Amino acid sequence: MVSSEAAVREVASLVVPPVGRVLVSDDRNAPVQLLDPRDRRVEEVAVYLADLQGAGRATSTLRSYAMDLLRWYRFLWALELPWDRVDRPEARDFCRWLAVVPGAGGTSTGLAAATRVHAESVVRGFYEVHRELGSGPVLNPFPVQRGPARPRAGQVLDRKTTGQVGRYRPKVPRRTPRSLTDDAFNLLFAALGNDRDRALVAFYVSTGARASGLLGATESDVDPGSQTIWVVRKGTRVRQELPASPDAFVWLRLYQQQLHQRAPAGRRQPLWRSLRAPYGPLSYHGAHRMFRRVAARVGVDATLHVLRHTAAFRMAQDPQVPLCDVQWVLGHASLSTTQIYTTARPEEAIAAMLAHHHRRPQRPTPPPPAPGYRPESLQMLFGRSRA
Repeated sequence: MVSSEAAVREVASLVVPPVGRVLVSDDRNAPVQLLDPRDRRVEEVAVYLADLQGAGRATSTLRSYAMDLLRWYRFLWALELPWDRVDRPEARDFCRWLAVVPGAGGTSTGLAAATRVHAESVVRGFYEVHRELGSGPVLNPFPVQRGPARPRAGQVLDRKTTGQVGRYRPKVPRRTPRSLTDDAFNLLFAALGNDRDRALVAFYVSTGARASGLLGATESDVDPGSQTIWVVRKGTRVRQELPASPDAFVWLRLYQQQLHQRAPAGRRQPLWRSLRAPYGPLSYHGAHRMFRRVAARVGVDATLHVLRHTAAFRMAQDPQVPLCDVQWVLGHASLSTTQIYTTARPEEAIAAMLAHHHRRPQRPTPPPPAPGYRPESLQMLFGRSRA
């Protein structure tokens, strides 16, 4: 029987201390761990992360999932509930808390819908693994929403129609990916302060590679002769050769000349390094901070991932580039994912429609009033003026 406290829990006033943490280390057996407020490893999460590692998930994915579980565990610690003694009301209230508590996701209205979707999926998957192992609740506290038994005419079977969508999974509005116009990109590129950053941004916007994939490249991954660079794909961890623009290789050569004899050289040495001694590998956070600083300086709201979207729009809107080629370059499993880049950017659509309105013929001059009517009376009555 559900207690009255669980049924009417006030999530808006719930205090959830930021205790516990996610530890990422070089331990290949357990590269990611969730630690409780006493800095002890949470064993049931370790089992789940090991299951993900066995399925070939990257360390970055393990960390992302662990961060979602840390949020869930902080919620449970605040309620003083053990992880294996929770039921549907706690799952429901966790999703409510993410959506309504200021500061839960860094904003005044909680986490964004897409982030809440990810959190719900991760925690539901966590309990599903333990349900199968017999080490958790018999029933998954995060239920699925049952869909229609049979698809309607013309309906494609997917997770939504087969009943595999979480009941507390919010709807995510489909939006056009954020990207940079040519003017905004040129303004940002001109503000970059050195050849390393110019080369890095030029590779991002011409290859469409993800930030982590390009930053993991070594000196042997670059082939100026064929104008390609090899990157490791997210998820599959497969190495893929990507074409890049000639400008990217020019800036890269200038950067390498500046780095000559300052850092170790070799085929397995990192391609991107810090700008100061001892010239260690450039991390994702270092590249991210650099790009955000430059973008803020010129008044452009952009991240490194926006460059991937920018590259995708440029490729997809070139009539001489087949969309299936764009799909291959971006590494999309489905062509429908690539098709979102064929739509117009909002700012482009607005500019096109404003131009359309200016091209329209102006409103014709109204005819003079019939004899016996005063023009000022008609203006007051109909609210229009004559030219």
